[in-house]
Amino acid sequence: MKTAYRLFLCLFLTACASSSEFIDTLDHNRDWAAIQPHLPAYPQSENLLEFDAGPARTLRYFIDADSISVDEKRIIRYSLIIRSAQGAENVSYEGLRCETREHKRYALGNSDTREWVRARVSAWQPLEHVAQLHAQKELAKYYFCPRGLVVGSASEAIRALKAGIHPKLER
Repeated sequence: MKTAYRLFLCLFLTACASSSEFIDTLDHNRDWAAIQPHLPAYPQSENLLEFDAGPARTLRYFIDADSISVDEKRIIRYSLIIRSAQGAENVSYEGLRCETREHKRYALGNSDTREWVRARVSAWQPLEHVAQLHAQKELAKYYFCPRGLVVGSASEAIRALKAGIHPKLER
């Protein structure tokens, strides 16, 4: 009887796990040509919102306000610009999943052509496992995922960035 119960429990848990499989609506099983039309326009200086990314004080961090979106799966997508004191920039188009605290990079910006290039590694990664993701961790904690919630719209995310923190939080 115990064996049958354990087998039933194992099958039940397996069925529950497989039914909740997450599929990224932007790029799941799609080639680069199919993804490109869904990427935002390359960031423009007048649309950049600077935010505090914590310990890396020698760099400046920006989000392109026009690129922010929140989809039906509650993924927040945005263009991130990281600028050095000398003016060098890293530009990327990324996604954040607040429920699982995961990050994904879809594309990188080519500053010479001002076009998007497919990211070589584009998989969901836990924020806690990558030490270099200071900006993404700060975005999740203080702007896009306050207290484990998810901003409901791009305008809510923009308000949080402009205020320097989501209104539901205190630093």
